[in-house]
Amino acid sequence: MATRIPIVGGNWKMNTNRASAVALARAVSSAVGGLGGIEVVLFPPFPYLLEVGKAIEGSRLALGAQDVHCEPDGAFTGEVSASMLRDCGCAWTLIGHSERRHVIGEGDDLVNRKVLAALGAGLNVILCVGETRGQREAGQTDAVNQQQLTSGLHGVTREQMRRVVIAYEPVWAIGTGLTATPEDAQAAHAAIRGTLGRLFDSATAGGARIQYGGSMKPGNAAGLMRMPDIDGGLIGGASLNADDFGAIVQAAAHAG
Repeated sequence: MATRIPIVGGNWKMNTNRASAVALARAVSSAVGGLGGIEVVLFPPFPYLLEVGKAIEGSRLALGAQDVHCEPDGAFTGEVSASMLRDCGCAWTLIGHSERRHVIGEGDDLVNRKVLAALGAGLNVILCVGETRGQREAGQTDAVNQQQLTSGLHGVTREQMRRVVIAYEPVWAIGTGLTATPEDAQAAHAAIRGTLGRLFDSATAGGARIQYGGSMKPGNAAGLMRMPDIDGGLIGGASLNADDFGAIVQAAAHAG
């Protein structure tokens, strides 16, 4: 991890209102502003992108979107394109989050189309992968992650992989309070890095950043991020509290 800059994302999901989103963004900026050697991205709901962007302007925080459409424009009611996100100041987008896959019903082909569209439009991508509880209990964790990576990164070049972060988020640990042990999370991350090596090459795999996303909190962040293949976190619930999120960012900054 010493040669990879840690990255922590705050995925606010469908939470906050206009005033609280701005207040949270400013509080996070104050909490992490003095830290170096780390990248921090906020993912507010679509309606608040512009105002959150203004609130963090000039700070070390980057702005990201929680999703993106795979087409550049057209008759797609309710959707938001990559160019629109860039126009709002976004540098990042999440793609393939477990809630998009398992609640909304997005399949691997659509996830891949979104990845290619976002990269083609100049956005950086956090591609989310992870297994359900049933898949984990069946011993399919590595196979599921490998399949989602292989499909999601189809057509992505080695050069483009420099703008891709992988988030391993075991579905059974999201919003449940359950968390993989550092050792279990490390094993999954190492297997993901191995898959990236087979899909691309060892240099690309070694440089790729892989986040853990599954009920990471201030109390377990340091233990998780001390693992050699865990390069930060994709934070859900804890990102809605500036102190908690700041503590996680500090743990990531000091993990190397």
